[in-house]
Amino acid sequence: MSSSVTRAAESEPSQPAGRTAAVTPSEAEAAAAAASPRREEHKAAWLVRSALAGAAGVLLYLSFPPRPLWWLAPFALALLAGCLRGRRARAGFGLGFLFGLGFLLPLLVWTSEGVGPVPWIALVALESLLIGLTCLGIALVSRLPGWPLWAAAVWIAGEALRARAPFGGFSWGKLAFGQADGVFTPLAAVGGTPLLSFGVALCGFGLYEVLRTSRRDPRRGAAALAALAVAAPVGAGLAARPLVSDAAEDGTAVAAVIQGNVPRAGFDFNAQRRQVLDNHANRTVQLAEDVKAGRAAKPDFVLWPENSSDIDPFTQPDAHAVIDNAVKAVGVPTAIGSVLAPETGPLRNTMILWDPAKGPTDTYDKRKIQPFGERIPMRSFVRLFSSDVDRVRRDFGPGKEPGVFDMAGTGVGMVTCYEAAFDDAVRSTVRAGAQVIAVPSNNATFGRTQMTYQQLAMDRIRAVEHSRTVLVPVTSGVSAVIQPDGKVTQQTRMFTADALVAEIPLRSGQTPATRLGPLPEYALLLVAAGGLGWVLTRRVRARRAA
Repeated sequence: MSSSVTRAAESEPSQPAGRTAAVTPSEAEAAAAAASPRREEHKAAWLVRSALAGAAGVLLYLSFPPRPLWWLAPFALALLAGCLRGRRARAGFGLGFLFGLGFLLPLLVWTSEGVGPVPWIALVALESLLIGLTCLGIALVSRLPGWPLWAAAVWIAGEALRARAPFGGFSWGKLAFGQADGVFTPLAAVGGTPLLSFGVALCGFGLYEVLRTSRRDPRRGAAALAALAVAAPVGAGLAARPLVSDAAEDGTAVAAVIQGNVPRAGFDFNAQRRQVLDNHANRTVQLAEDVKAGRAAKPDFVLWPENSSDIDPFTQPDAHAVIDNAVKAVGVPTAIGSVLAPETGPLRNTMILWDPAKGPTDTYDKRKIQPFGERIPMRSFVRLFSSDVDRVRRDFGPGKEPGVFDMAGTGVGMVTCYEAAFDDAVRSTVRAGAQVIAVPSNNATFGRTQMTYQQLAMDRIRAVEHSRTVLVPVTSGVSAVIQPDGKVTQQTRMFTADALVAEIPLRSGQTPATRLGPLPEYALLLVAAGGLGWVLTRRVRARRAA
């Protein structure tokens, strides 16, 4: 038999070294037929994962205010983890982008109010690209041991990036801002919004890992580690509850929040700037009459919203007189939101401390200026896509120092509207001596959208983070009084003139989050870098071994 095999081999034509035998048409057809189902299966799996990634984003959106469904957030991230785990970097980026669209398109739809869909879609696309980059990193670390820890840290790196870039960052949509009613909320008092977001992300990724290991990995150690990723954030949130207190360390004060309302909603609300000013002045005078009649307690100080006087009282005598008369009527220090227009340079979004006897005595210039709202980067380029940029004829400029007004002996820190989304803006104000945080805002531009409720949830998180009462005067609502434990004790309806008067606790102690500042975030960024560095090291070693 061996000789016959040898003869058969010798009778076949020899193949040049390094070449394969020719493939017959029938063999090629068979190979193509075998590969076709695999391609279809791969395509179907990709479509399913894409749909699930988008659905996970929608689920995360549903966890945000005004809905009290904070507990949906871990499930949304668990679903996202199922899409990302074990995927290549490119797939992780694409799936993350779809997740970002599902999350941010409905969350930020209010940015289209009055200006159409172009700014909304552009903002969502840009932010979704950054979320895609975050999910690329999560996909890379998803094969590491204990991957939920690394993935949650990478998520925080993504939030840190979105809070800083581009154009100064846009922090809307942080996981922390959807947790005002959640079990994780006390983590904000320990490590600020980064630690709170990390706890939510770790729980969500751990939840997926629990489900995966219970089905596919019988090892007890892997299951225990996954369960720990779920239980640790919940346990930490419960353990941190003693840090959340509304005790009056420095006594109490009676504060009044004025909501004067606006003539109409939308971008043209300030076309009747004098009417907006008169509305707030009149509501303040009405409060003074209510105090005299015994219908309201006499406040120690009064807060007006941002843009309550878009007429510069330093250059317009009639505006100065209207404000001065209202402050004299109520008889206590009042913070006035105004727009100052110097002869040269940018406009200033300014809070003015107005004394009933001395007049204006102090000012605070808003430090975080909203891009494409209060200033227009790349104006000539952006004009190609929307002429609405020219509604902002003159850019606003940022202030430099935190503002804490001495209002009848109470240190009231100013955090103007958009600034509440930024950790450093709020923290620096508290460190500068604020016993109370004021967030004067103007949401009239965005009508009756969910924006005002999303921002109110941010304010509630800031109250817990720094253990301070937060007072929120808004031109058109929702104005609110928030206790240091994050509970809303009073609030107005939208587009009504109203005044809230409340006795509030004053506090000067600092939470761990206030003292530690950005250190918890930096620590989590180091964890993320460690996980990505481990992935890189493993790949380099694998290539060398190959």
